[in-house]
Amino acid sequence: MLEVRNLNVRYGAVSAVRGASFTVNAGEVVALIGANGAGKSSILKGILGLAPATGSISVAGIPIDKQRTHERVASGIALSPEGRHVFPSLSVKENLELGYREAGGLPMRDRIGSLFSLFPRLREREGQHAGRLSGGEQQMLAIARALMSNPKVLMLDEPTLGLAPIIVRSIEMLLVQLREQGLAILLAEQNAEMALACSDRACVLETGQVIREGASAALAKDPIIGEAYLGL
Repeated sequence: MLEVRNLNVRYGAVSAVRGASFTVNAGEVVALIGANGAGKSSILKGILGLAPATGSISVAGIPIDKQRTHERVASGIALSPEGRHVFPSLSVKENLELGYREAGGLPMRDRIGSLFSLFPRLREREGQHAGRLSGGEQQMLAIARALMSNPKVLMLDEPTLGLAPIIVRSIEMLLVQLREQGLAILLAEQNAEMALACSDRACVLETGQVIREGASAALAKDPIIGEAYLGL
């Protein structure tokens, strides 16, 4: 569903990502793991056109690397950003409405209804200002807002950052549900234990390069990965 080949991301003279290549299939979760500054967020921004990038990017076989950001969203990519970035003075429902893309999806009301079924806590907070939600609720809202565009590929940037373990577990369960619905998910996550537990495959990043990749279950048992990223 998502194919990335030889992705390079630069910020001026600084090379943040060098030659990253990977794929994400429909109904699959692929994790990007690595230390802070390894290039995980830069890969997501490069894919969506939010950072200067070169390389080949395609969604469902259609090249998108020459498209502008809003065109890439229309092609089927959505991002739930690091730090959530909900609109605090708007209600939960208004935040969701801002993420809606009509083409190829349900009417807005039906789309919101389907997401309220997936996120029952948001239904309870429908009219509440997003700035008054808990951190976990804001994260759920950020993911739901991304899903409002009816994406083929969902990218999540550090979705568990700063959240309590019980909320982290709920996000893991959510990813399983979305994967079962056939969504392709690219997860950038510093919590390597969580990322490897809920993903099918993973890419290990170091200083902007993919240094290891493979089945998540195998990487979780790798002593080198365990020592470097899992505290084993």
